[in-house]
Amino acid sequence: MGSKTEKRQLMIFAAIAYGIPYLMGFLMWYGYAGQINLSAFPNAQMLYPAMGVMLAFLLTRKKDGNIPKAFCMSFIVTTLIAIACSVLSVLDSGREVTMPGGTVSLWLAAIQYVMIIGSIAGLICLLAAGKKKREAYGLRWKNWKASVGCILLFLVLYFLRAASGYAFMGEIAAFIDIMKSPQAWITLGIIPLNFVLAYIAFFGEEYGWRYYLQPFLQKRFGMRRGVLLLGVLWGLWHLPLDFFYYVTPDSGVVMTVNQIIVCVALGIFMGYVYMKTENIWAVVIIHFLNNNLALVISGEFSTDALMNQSLSWSDILPALLLNGVLFGLFIFARQYREKGTAPGQDAENARFGVELNE
Repeated sequence: MGSKTEKRQLMIFAAIAYGIPYLMGFLMWYGYAGQINLSAFPNAQMLYPAMGVMLAFLLTRKKDGNIPKAFCMSFIVTTLIAIACSVLSVLDSGREVTMPGGTVSLWLAAIQYVMIIGSIAGLICLLAAGKKKREAYGLRWKNWKASVGCILLFLVLYFLRAASGYAFMGEIAAFIDIMKSPQAWITLGIIPLNFVLAYIAFFGEEYGWRYYLQPFLQKRFGMRRGVLLLGVLWGLWHLPLDFFYYVTPDSGVVMTVNQIIVCVALGIFMGYVYMKTENIWAVVIIHFLNNNLALVISGEFSTDALMNQSLSWSDILPALLLNGVLFGLFIFARQYREKGTAPGQDAENARFGVELNE
């Protein structure tokens, strides 16, 4: 399993990345029963994996001067405030504020500003940390040609999956109409601009999954089995959202199965991208695009498209085929055949002299 330090890091990471969302799941159940809008919860939950990694490092590497502490503390504070907004959105759901477009819960509005301010503050702290600290903790943009190539490849595969899905349902004309609409192109134009103001949530997941957990699992179970296990764990991490946000509780099981399929397939592709580029920002951008392009593909152009989706067991086979063929086949890529330490936190543990089991 590794050294005592590694075990302690893993326990801290698991307690935060999985413990908090599962505990918050009880509050989501209470909020769902009271017909309360739970939109704050997925935003906050996306931050937990990275906070788990940061606290694990801060508590086990106290003498390391290369930790970008200002960036870590900024991220942790943002996460704690987001948790508070999520809790208050249920316990104080009656407090409202008038926004352009109507009246919304004060706490749902607040968490949007928290994410924006957190993204900007994090960017400032990251730049101020300097190249050496960014490099030491996998935060530096690198291999830009390979990174851009992988992002463009994802876009091709994403729209191919979307078109195939509509075609499978006999509704390819609807997909063409969506892509011909002015609203679709306006939304597509805005998406890149939104990244700077919203990247923190997607970084929150990817720093936990790709930077920390992927190399940890690959070192212990092999390059392929490690990434497959990560996909399953990533899918199960969504459990509270699968039952109380994405669909209604009666469809929670089928949503969880679908989530695992998607996470395993996408996890394979994103794992490939991370190993190829060694650039955490490449997978952060891909994750951002995956989530935000769903608003376009659905034709609703709103985050409401993510809530209370319609899903049945008949949708599982198409999801398995489409995701498996387009993304899952990257399991046969050269990066999964190579031996050695995957990029990420295991390389940092090696710098600290941590002994890893083969």
